[in-house]
Amino acid sequence: MAFLAAAGPAAAGPWTQARGEGLAILKFEDIRADQGFDVDGSLADLPAERRDTAIGLFLEYGLTDRLTVQFKGDWQSGEDAFVEYEGRGPLEIGVTWQAWRDDRTAVSLYAGYADGGEGRNAGYAAPGVGDSDWEVRASVGRSFGGAGRWGPSGSFVDIQAARRMREGLPDETRIDATAGAHLGDDWMVLAQAFGGQTDDGGSRWLSVETSIVRDMGDWSLQAGWRHAVAGRETPEGGGPVIALWRRF
Repeated sequence: MAFLAAAGPAAAGPWTQARGEGLAILKFEDIRADQGFDVDGSLADLPAERRDTAIGLFLEYGLTDRLTVQFKGDWQSGEDAFVEYEGRGPLEIGVTWQAWRDDRTAVSLYAGYADGGEGRNAGYAAPGVGDSDWEVRASVGRSFGGAGRWGPSGSFVDIQAARRMREGLPDETRIDATAGAHLGDDWMVLAQAFGGQTDDGGSRWLSVETSIVRDMGDWSLQAGWRHAVAGRETPEGGGPVIALWRRF
């Protein structure tokens, strides 16, 4: 069940990797928007379609059974009514410490540093805006057993709260949530929500993502769809998310 939870979100969660074990995720996203949320949170047409495409790499590795190091980075391209861009997105490195764990529940703390790139360092900002960031994050997860003959063979929930201290952009508060369920031995369904807002009272966002994961030994293939469902001063973006996982 712990492995089920660790493989769920495409980011470090409350379940750390075992010592000497790791996970790599190569992910493709193509998010497009014709409308955006205005200062009142209402939808309005954009001057032109906005497109943000990214190929990202996520890595985590267990230094000990309670300490996992994490790396994230991506290469981006896109355009909107005002700019066309291509370049590196933010590079982030951090460490997750598992503060407490039993057979079903885990609580972890994360601290990381990110170096801004030429791409979008924040979804609401223009490309290249923003410099270095620090993030602290607390997460709690709970795994569950099977739900009978017709239910999932295992499931979990994961809630994370974070503060991101930015240079060149306003600080942010974020809350992310994930629910996952195994359907047999080789399939998993994920439902995720990613929300946050800036401290200056400007941008706010909430996106939901649903996906299905097919396990093939040490490899897994994930395919899903992400869509912004609420916000303020952010685009109403949506599009496919495809990822290839490798456990090692």
